[in-house]
Amino acid sequence: MYITCVLIAASELSSDELLSSLVKWKSRLSDLIQPDFGLMDELFGLEFLTRRQLEDVRSERTIFRRNDAILELVTSNDQCVKFITALQRTGQRHIINFVSLDGGKVL
Repeated sequence: MYITCVLIAASELSSDELLSSLVKWKSRLSDLIQPDFGLMDELFGLEFLTRRQLEDVRSERTIFRRNDAILELVTSNDQCVKFITALQRTGQRHIINFVSLDGGKVL
């Protein structure tokens, strides 16, 4: 319930719309997200990542590949909600804004 409230307050979009926007902007997002400053730990804490997935993502050589690995796992509304929550908790509100505003376009 808490995560859903955070999502709605953060984006004013449904989780379906957010997931669709995340998929649409996936390649651009991999250039913008900062995975190494708490995001992966938050994703693990929210049970978005398993321990094995966490280690696999951490083993990627570049931040772009780490981001690609994370974004490939956002395939359901539940995972989308957890991902948005982790972004919010790690101070990456600009990413949430980018996704919610369809890449910066006024809706």
